[in-house]
Amino acid sequence: MESRLLLIFSLPYILLLLSCLSSAQKPGFVSLDCGGKEKFSDELGLDWSPDDKLTYGETSTISVANETRKQYTTLRHFPADSRKYCYTLDVVSRTRYLLRASFLYGNFDNNNVYPKFDLSFGATHWCTIVISDANTIEMRELIFLATSSKVNVCLSNATTGQPFISTLELRQFNGSVYYTQFEEQFYLSVSARINFGAESDAPIRYPDDPFDRIWESDSVKKANYLVDVAVGTEKISTNLPVDVNSDEMPPVKVMQTAVVGTNGSLTYRLNLDGFPGTGWAFTYFAEIEDLGPEESRKFRLVLPGQPDISKAVVNIEENAQGKYRLYEPGFTNLSLPFVLSFRFGKTSDSSRGPLVNALEINKYLEKNDGSVDGAAISEVISHYSADWAQEGGDPCLPVPWSWVHCSSDPQPRLVSILLSSKNLTGNVPLDITKLTGLVELWLDGNMLTGSIPDFTGCMDLKIIHLENNRLTGEIPSSLANLPNLRELYVQNNMLSGTVPSGLQSKDLVLNYSGNINLHKGSSKKSHMFVIIGSSIGAAVLLIATIASCLLASSKNDAPAEVAHCFSFSEIENATNNFEKKIGAGGFGVVYYGVLKDGKEIAVKVLINNSYQGKREFSNEVTLLSRIHHRNLVQLLGYCREEGSSMLIYEFMHNGTLKEHLYGPLTHGRSINWIKRLEIAEDSAKGIEYLHTGCVPAVIHRDLKSSNILLDRQMRAKVSDFGLSKLAVDGVSHVSSIVRGTVGYLDPEYYISQQLTDKSDVYSFGVILLELISGQEAISNESFGANCRNIVQWAKLHIESGDIQGIIDPSLRSDYDLQSMWKIAEKALMCVQPHGHMRPSISEVLKEIQDAISIERATETIREGNSDEMSRQSIHSSMNMGSMDLGGTENYLSIDESISQPTAR
Repeated sequence: MESRLLLIFSLPYILLLLSCLSSAQKPGFVSLDCGGKEKFSDELGLDWSPDDKLTYGETSTISVANETRKQYTTLRHFPADSRKYCYTLDVVSRTRYLLRASFLYGNFDNNNVYPKFDLSFGATHWCTIVISDANTIEMRELIFLATSSKVNVCLSNATTGQPFISTLELRQFNGSVYYTQFEEQFYLSVSARINFGAESDAPIRYPDDPFDRIWESDSVKKANYLVDVAVGTEKISTNLPVDVNSDEMPPVKVMQTAVVGTNGSLTYRLNLDGFPGTGWAFTYFAEIEDLGPEESRKFRLVLPGQPDISKAVVNIEENAQGKYRLYEPGFTNLSLPFVLSFRFGKTSDSSRGPLVNALEINKYLEKNDGSVDGAAISEVISHYSADWAQEGGDPCLPVPWSWVHCSSDPQPRLVSILLSSKNLTGNVPLDITKLTGLVELWLDGNMLTGSIPDFTGCMDLKIIHLENNRLTGEIPSSLANLPNLRELYVQNNMLSGTVPSGLQSKDLVLNYSGNINLHKGSSKKSHMFVIIGSSIGAAVLLIATIASCLLASSKNDAPAEVAHCFSFSEIENATNNFEKKIGAGGFGVVYYGVLKDGKEIAVKVLINNSYQGKREFSNEVTLLSRIHHRNLVQLLGYCREEGSSMLIYEFMHNGTLKEHLYGPLTHGRSINWIKRLEIAEDSAKGIEYLHTGCVPAVIHRDLKSSNILLDRQMRAKVSDFGLSKLAVDGVSHVSSIVRGTVGYLDPEYYISQQLTDKSDVYSFGVILLELISGQEAISNESFGANCRNIVQWAKLHIESGDIQGIIDPSLRSDYDLQSMWKIAEKALMCVQPHGHMRPSISEVLKEIQDAISIERATETIREGNSDEMSRQSIHSSMNMGSMDLGGTENYLSIDESISQPTAR
């Protein structure tokens, strides 16, 4: 039987293999070793080239344990500034490509500051690279149809650390591989590519895949967070060739392995990078078992809550028209969540359980057409080889070039060109006159020759600086036709003739001094301000600038606002002789009060009036006097009389978060999930301000649910700065005697006594776990015999895929599982044992905001809003359909007439 099959398939298989191998190393294959110094061939037979043609950025050599590939021993990094740094790659127009970028930090800067920066493809923001481990490779892939002969890949917008890149690869496809009807408007951002039944942990790529796609092994669960594998799932494989000559042409080696559900089911859960959103999802099947004459394999794809998807029955051998042949069903327009759970279940009339060989999921990334003036400005810079002319990418998007300003329109225009003193030679480029949205033009201080061009097409021009060049000829009279022109500087050139009368009658600042052959001439009533002595004008401008700077400096250096000093009698009267106790902590008792003006207050009276207590008191007064943020409890004043030290705060009507999660304020009225997310967001904003908005930064040191207070509208504010420490600029940590609360205390800080902002992140991760579970941070009863703290308990459940085991039962399933997973996994990152493995609070805040967006979109559907709102929701029904570019969100629309997957 096997020999017969081998004979049948050998010829097309050999022809396909020869064709693929002969086309692999062609001009469409580019492998850049970023920061490398020489060409080399790797163990796969791929040729690598250094990126030494790049004129900016610096190179570094790194060494990472267990990483021996030469392309990962170097990298190129760029300044953490407002510029973008671009690679330009040659492509063949109207051809599809796979673009792959990888990033291995390796602590190249010796700072252990994990970088976070943006990656863009042309004018389109591709993704944000967040490094969370110095020794792990971050990789991103994009599939695109080239529409010109060059493409640009750019790094920009460093949030933390420096942008860097390790490798950049380009792989050319052929034929109809990855064709979609949407490719003119959307790219495909690769989210998952899984090889089921893999024989090892190693991925499959070139030369087994002639296009050098990377197929991750399903045995490496962390690669795709592939969990919830059904009992009875077994691997199978064959040595016989599989006919893969179809649209996407998955590798033969991938199709020679599979998993089967011997108990009738295959179940998986995986995280999808970049989702929720609309995507392209295909499954690859090949019958590689010999079924008996009476045996059959029939199964359905089951997606929870999507009954229409489950209608189609898969019979691989029948669908593929034979064994050992590829069957490739999928959806080209499918709305997918962040956490995708799916099941293949056998039908009642099937004798064998389901089988799957491979899976591929890509997200649609909407293309940005770029700025209106891209072509014109490209012609301008084509005449120059200087560094400023090589920035690459779109002039405006996602961030503008360093020497231009752009409008804020969806398709922006260039409004300013700032090329003062750039050693420009030759004539003023005529293509500048095609920039019809131009408002300011600064070409002063160069060596430009020739005449001033006609700017009639630039009707928005307000400011023109052409001074200190070598321009000749007359000032064009057409400049008078620019209705918005307010400043014209042409001094110190070689202009001749007379100043046009039209310019002399305009309300205009004009400087034409230093042109010995240029004269004013006669004019009617003049409104222009003629600057005859440029040195005088410059001096006046300099004096004004210095004055404004001194004024700004004096404002910035003013002493911080000092909190109001209350008398003891005022506080005694406000609290009715300290009648109502509303809280207590390690450093004091809190009382309720009302001032004479009716303002409600909370008064914290320090228990410890020793030196330590006074020191903490002074610390908090100093801190809170200079810190103001809507998500930090406001300090109204203080009192130091009668042997007492008191802090007077705004009163927070709804108590602490702790009381609402598992304290006396619950009483069966637990706060819902979206409100918990909003509380997390408010708290994270307050902490983010302490870490990034204060100079020097402030580390709270005692974050916990009892220090998060809720106002009348249930908005959260962070309180209790008695333990806070000021970070020192340029120092990675602050040495400190360990202080804090058991259960929230950073274990690394406890051991090393070195405090960092990541100590606050650890504590906040514990708070996130409290919000999910409604459990206390420490308990002798809630977490079972082997756990006393929430971190150990939650980690066991989350890493095994059992998130339901930690969700607060009082939430009653009134939440979106995607948002819950998003917060749970971010919480686990926060409580990593080492600080350098944890995200910044800004990264955590972004994840919380993403989770809120997911929850609100789900809530909209849950509440039964209009069909149009449901259509635009990222959780719209999972069906295949057509492109709808008319809506404001440009989501892929759903065609209800089509309920079957596409067999390709």
